Amino acid sequence: MIARWLCILAIVSVAASLSACAPFNYTQPDAPRVVETLPRIEPRPKIAVVLGSGGPRGYAHVGVIKVLEEAGIEPDLIVGSSVGALLGAFWASGMNAADIDRRSLEGGPLTLFDFSPFADRGWIRGNRLQNYVNTNLGGLEVQQLKRKLLVVATRRSDKVPVVFDAGNLGVAIRASSAVPGVFSPVGILGQEYEDADESLPVAVRFARAAGAQFVIAVDVSAYDEATPPEVSQANRQRDMNRRTRINPEVAQADFLIHPDLGYWASPLRSYFVSSRVTGEAEARKRLPELIRKLDSITAICFSENPSSPLP
Repeated sequence: MIARWLCILAIVSVAASLSACAPFNYTQPDAPRVVETLPRIEPRPKIAVVLGSGGPRGYAHVGVIKVLEEAGIEPDLIVGSSVGALLGAFWASGMNAADIDRRSLEGGPLTLFDFSPFADRGWIRGNRLQNYVNTNLGGLEVQQLKRKLLVVATRRSDKVPVVFDAGNLGVAIRASSAVPGVFSPVGILGQEYEDADESLPVAVRFARAAGAQFVIAVDVSAYDEATPPEVSQANRQRDMNRRTRINPEVAQADFLIHPDLGYWASPLRSYFVSSRVTGEAEARKRLPELIRKLDSITAICFSENPSSPLP
């Protein structure tokens, strides 16, 4: 009898392992809606904030959000890549910087990752991150948030950046955060997606396409000069490739906030705190310039039918 039960348990274990290895493909009716060519949003967003990718470095976004809120700068549109999409979703839901900061300090990346030796083409499946978002935001879909949110991801087949503008929020964030070789790719209606960082770490173009009249971009990537001498050539090349994806985007923004977070990042709580403090300090330092620029163009940029985006 015991042998029979052991045999059954072994079969169940193997079946579960094979199931875990199977590619994830979300096919429910609320599957995120994919947009490659984004139509203009009406009415046109006055202010868009674009939050860049960067893993734990992204907690600098919380500090930036805090300063913008204190100054009364409220975006109509939030565009997020990877961690920028995760934090942007909580911001778009109506939470303020203090709410987001409190939640971030309760956990962090290591508590949102479901490590598995059976994950498909990675070692983190992504279910936990998906469920965390949907549970904490009450099952709201992307289009149901208080502020307009665009979640950026990379279509795996051709590395083209795409946007999710409606549908299951947790699945969209999971796709936007699926780092190749680390997270399992995220299938949605038969098409696989991966981390937005692979195509568009700071997605200013989508804010522009949506018609945003003033775009604030937040780039949390390392400064080139912060690269330590011991960093390998392969990593230097990776950083260079990433910079070629970022530079043309931030050049399209009306205002850039780029905190100096050093080179190395960490999943530790202490790093979240220091990143948030650094982001807040940089935003506070740049705030007078941002307010002057906003004040100088309000009458032109925020008219009913502005002729063109700001230079």
